[in-house]
Amino acid sequence: MTTQALILLIVFLAGLLVLSYPLGILIAKIADGKASVPGMRWLAWLERGMYKLAGVKADEGMSWKGYTLALLVFNVLGTLFVYAIQRLQLWLPLNPQAMPNVSADSSFNTAVSFVSNTNWQGYVGEGTMSYLTQMLALAGQNFFSAATGIAVVFALIRGFAAHSSKSIGNFWVDLTRSTLYLLLPLSVIFAVFLMGQGVVQNFSAYKDVQLADAVTYSMPKTGADGQPLKDSKGAPVTEEMTTRAQTLAMGPVASQEAIKLLGTNGGGFFNVNSAHPYENPTPLSNFFQMIAIFLIPAALCFAFGRMVGDQRQGWAVLATMTLLFVVMTVGVMVAEQQTHPVLAAMNVDQASSALQSGGNMEGKETRFGISASSLFVAVTTAASCGAVNAMHDSLMPLGGLVPVALMQFGEVVFGGVGSGLYGMLIFAILAVFIAGLMIGRTPEYLGKKIQSYEMKMTSVAILVTPVLVLAGTAIAVMTEAGRAGILNPGAHGFSEVLYAFTSAANNNGSAFAGISANTPFYNIMLAIAMWFGRFAMIVPVLAIAGSLAAKKRLEVNAGTMPTHGLMFIALLAGTVVLISVLNYVPALALGPVAEHLQMLHHAKN
Repeated sequence: MTTQALILLIVFLAGLLVLSYPLGILIAKIADGKASVPGMRWLAWLERGMYKLAGVKADEGMSWKGYTLALLVFNVLGTLFVYAIQRLQLWLPLNPQAMPNVSADSSFNTAVSFVSNTNWQGYVGEGTMSYLTQMLALAGQNFFSAATGIAVVFALIRGFAAHSSKSIGNFWVDLTRSTLYLLLPLSVIFAVFLMGQGVVQNFSAYKDVQLADAVTYSMPKTGADGQPLKDSKGAPVTEEMTTRAQTLAMGPVASQEAIKLLGTNGGGFFNVNSAHPYENPTPLSNFFQMIAIFLIPAALCFAFGRMVGDQRQGWAVLATMTLLFVVMTVGVMVAEQQTHPVLAAMNVDQASSALQSGGNMEGKETRFGISASSLFVAVTTAASCGAVNAMHDSLMPLGGLVPVALMQFGEVVFGGVGSGLYGMLIFAILAVFIAGLMIGRTPEYLGKKIQSYEMKMTSVAILVTPVLVLAGTAIAVMTEAGRAGILNPGAHGFSEVLYAFTSAANNNGSAFAGISANTPFYNIMLAIAMWFGRFAMIVPVLAIAGSLAAKKRLEVNAGTMPTHGLMFIALLAGTVVLISVLNYVPALALGPVAEHLQMLHHAKN
């Protein structure tokens, strides 16, 4: 790990703290459905008008079942809408490239992906989606899926803060206020900043430009079914191509890029996402894209402390997230700065110097380098964002283990907008339950007794994603349709499949790019993992919120275990890591760990 990398990490965390603290105060105001939002009171008429138009009674609370039903209906309708737009885009406006209608299985996968805040992309954005599809369907769900996550965490926090209440809030109010007062204003500001850095924003047709010299490149050959061909050894068959022109994709990129990051969505306008110079042109834009990913998840921790009446609780959760994040980030930075043992055996100079970055630069942009690329890897997989500025498939084996492990923690290390905090609070409930068993006391968290019902729902919420990940991976490697998409045989190929299902079930959306996932098998299997990874966790979380809201809030006494000190931070972090280790270590041993050992073996031989 270089000095540059250490300084970048410190500056990043300091900048995040400075920006997220005041935003947390604003979010706490937004969560209070009856409070005006400072600086945005002029939008109150629009908020009231939307309630009146939709027939929403904003002053009426919902039970957890009513809240859940409203949330599920809204998201099912959103899925159908996104699916329909893709299937009809050829005949809709704002399609200057005359993009054809998207296939049924790909449309289904993409609709579920964007509604579930995953933004897994099995397609090439600039070669598949029209401007209307990008703006209306995909960017629209970037707002609504993020607002859904915020609404759920608001409901859970109210469960802790309430005193014998039947209500956990109003879903429509939470959805509207989160979008109107938080996501839209931040997105407008950030989109303007990105345009200033060089991110494109237009409705022009794509531009063809002549190259000074002809370029020859290799392309995978495809069969009649459109899938890559392989030789007898399972390696992809390629063919040489030559071109003298290049097509430059245009489009309304900045407006989608802003909410893609602020909403921890991650779906890029272009295929290579934030590695594309039209999405992420400069080191400064790269830095603030990382800040944008963590901004709302960090601010929600401060809002949490204010809403439960004890800011120390928010600091404790934030400290736990930061501790896990720093450890994992240092891990990927160190792994990527190391020399490749096979190249070292060939006496290739890989040392960091004034003339070269050293380490593993494969798959990374030279304008960002190893430090900024490695930090982005950790940020995007810790936050369930999935945006990438480097190819994760090119990471060193142990470097690639870090993003997989961050997702397998349950996306609670900052995590997605809303989902990261409610996921971490579920682990907090489990942690106090374990502590209560150890000391022989009834578990309590924030004045609420944790009893059998809460633990049953907690178990469902925690175990649903490992089941989806491990079962999905097993089915993929056991079936011919699943194995057909693996372009790299051996341990790395297994890692690609494991990464795909880990990313889908934990609603991250990034990928090890060596897997050909735009097939009916993977489109359907990954869509199932994304949908249940999102909503099979949200339902028990809302059930816990309803149960806690109905309970009396107990006063702190001499027997109450503090949940804001260093001991609790260590307990909470240990619980997150322990659950992940118990669930996933065997799978990780077959993938990244085995690949690392193979690499060392090849270096010695």
